Amino acid sequence: MSGSSSTFLEKGIALKIEGNYEEALEVLNRLLEEDPASCDAHHQVGLIYGFTGMFDESIQELEHAASLSPQRVDIQSDLAFTYTMLGMYDEAKSAFQTVLSLDPGNKRALENMQYLNNAT
Repeated sequence: MSGSSSTFLEKGIALKIEGNYEEALEVLNRLLEEDPASCDAHHQVGLIYGFTGMFDESIQELEHAASLSPQRVDIQSDLAFTYTMLGMYDEAKSAFQTVLSLDPGNKRALENMQYLNNAT
């Protein structure tokens, strides 16, 4: 990641944390113009979309981030939690299985798999 890319990412994350989602999206989208394959930018955009009720877009961005970096437990986990929140239980189970294949002792994934297995 170039210096300007990391600066855009850091600024976008800071704005997201502050709750300034619109400006965070502007910054992150500038990063994606420079580096369309930035899994971190797609991940953050996906989270922001979820926070703002744009659930279809959130899933799309998180799935894209996960495809760009399938070994990232944090991205796989966020995708799994988003699926769960939206009642997409089969997709959530699959995503939590991916998390557990990468991190077999992941407590949150284990707890959520137990919940999902009992709920469905």
